[in-house]
Amino acid sequence: MEKLIGRKKIAVFISGRGSNLKSLINYSKTKKSLIEIVLVISNNELAKGLNLASKYKINNLTISAKNKKKFEFSALRILKKNKVDILCLAGFMRILSPTFIKKFSKPILNIHPSLLPKYKGLNTHYKAIKNKDKFSGASVHIVNEKLDSGKVILQKKIKIIKKDTPKSLEKKILKIEHQIYKKAIIKFLTSF
Repeated sequence: MEKLIGRKKIAVFISGRGSNLKSLINYSKTKKSLIEIVLVISNNELAKGLNLASKYKINNLTISAKNKKKFEFSALRILKKNKVDILCLAGFMRILSPTFIKKFSKPILNIHPSLLPKYKGLNTHYKAIKNKDKFSGASVHIVNEKLDSGKVILQKKIKIIKKDTPKSLEKKILKIEHQIYKKAIIKFLTSF
């Protein structure tokens, strides 16, 4: 694999508020940042994260195609046009097809609110509490063809206390997500 010089061009896929996007933007604006966010794409035109991207003058758009193939076809074209090096999923509530992953052919990273391989998919906080787990946390992993199954780059865990509800656990884990996504990207980029 050829070594890329300078900051890596990152695209971020979002579906909602964009709080992980905000932490990535904050990191990208630092002097020592290894990334430049060149593009934000959402599948939801009401995603608050789009306003955030606009505020920071980051090229952003919505691809609201109901059809998954149309969404992925358009997204691939735009990612290639922008010469994106890495795609980061940050609260993106769609599963990318194996075809998309293969055609993009560059790293795709995702942040997930559980200690993978535990609790893939949705409702992770509810599952952790229901199963009386002592710990939960967040994981950043490389996306592959299977849901939340790629190699884990970084994890951080927190203790679940008796008073925790799925909502309170979600809030605590979101703070962890904001800390570890940028650290995982740094680790990923410096371990080539």
